[in-house]
Amino acid sequence: MTADGYADIFKVEALVGQLAFLLLVFGVLSQRYSRARALIAIGAFIGLVYSLIISRNDLAAFWWGLLLVASLTVLARRLFENSTTRFTTEEEAMRAGLFSALPRSRARHLLDQGFWLAGREGDVLTRESEPIGHLYFLAAGEARVISNGRQVGLCRAGDLVGEVTVLSGDRASATVVLSGPARFWCAPADVLRPYLKTHSDVRHALEEGFATSLRSKLRSSNERMAEAGGMAA
Repeated sequence: MTADGYADIFKVEALVGQLAFLLLVFGVLSQRYSRARALIAIGAFIGLVYSLIISRNDLAAFWWGLLLVASLTVLARRLFENSTTRFTTEEEAMRAGLFSALPRSRARHLLDQGFWLAGREGDVLTRESEPIGHLYFLAAGEARVISNGRQVGLCRAGDLVGEVTVLSGDRASATVVLSGPARFWCAPADVLRPYLKTHSDVRHALEEGFATSLRSKLRSSNERMAEAGGMAA
């Protein structure tokens, strides 16, 4: 390419056209569905303007316009789904606390993979060294975390149980027992694993929720150690 050719690439008009494609790339790479669609729609709009006003390419304008209409249609449908999606009080608390990155309709879809149960004191959610069959979200109540016969932590309302190994299929690192009456959501591992393989945006949000829950448990463990006179991490 000649020096004049390189110079043409960096003209304002050319940069506008390249920006459209750059936004498409960012949209494809984005792991958040709504953000991805928005970036693609903006890129398509810029491409349409570039084709109509700058390059005056009717065929390119047609395809950019078609992409813009398709993107806006999908966004409008998602906005409608989100506006009509409903949650119970405990579901809304779960969604806002752990899955706030998910659109409401996607969070509803994830919650529908599990079910709500009421638990009693002494109910065992996971057993040490045994496979974890469910992922749990503790909406109300508390649960003791026991390892080698010794309590090492406490799960409170808002915590997940089984998030470390439920997707990998590894065995539980501790036994979790309800300390009293509790209300929790649970999803079978054999349902959750294939579901998340085909819904990468939900998996990403769920993994963020896992990290949030683990940080909460770490703080709880440190507090217990401090109360017992140990050294917190």
